[in-house]
Amino acid sequence: MSAAPEIVTRAEQPYVAIRGQVSMAELGAFAVRTGEVFAWLRARGLAPAGAPFLKYNVIDMTRQLEVENGVPIAALADGAGGGEGEFISGVLPAGRYATVTHVGHPSELLEATKALLDWAAAQDLTWDVSPSGDGERWGSRLEIYLTDPGEEPDMSKWVTQLAFRLAD
Repeated sequence: MSAAPEIVTRAEQPYVAIRGQVSMAELGAFAVRTGEVFAWLRARGLAPAGAPFLKYNVIDMTRQLEVENGVPIAALADGAGGGEGEFISGVLPAGRYATVTHVGHPSELLEATKALLDWAAAQDLTWDVSPSGDGERWGSRLEIYLTDPGEEPDMSKWVTQLAFRLAD
């Protein structure tokens, strides 16, 4: 079940992430690496500043996705992106985002995503996306995981917010 989509304005948000090139079949294994990002933050005394997310940078559903498994932080982190393994730091861009909050199993997120894309098309909204040789390159396309699986093991009760940046 998803709430009605809406448009919100988001401030920029620093984050730390692991970036990966994965197929749709490999996405689940990449998504569960969030614990590694939390461990990296703990080892450096950094606190999360929000819920973990997947950020879809490039999407080609038939070939490969470029995805970041990230956690928001208060300020840019030293060490991330500076050759320290897979960890990078970045900033989610400020701007207008079309959002929808979904309650249900993660397997239902494709359907929720399609509903958000269809809603935006009906509203004549334009995404912050451009074609590239690797697929669609998004300015910011997020799945934000608002439920802690350690606190709620029933995946049918998980709350996920989709937030896709709109073109200026």
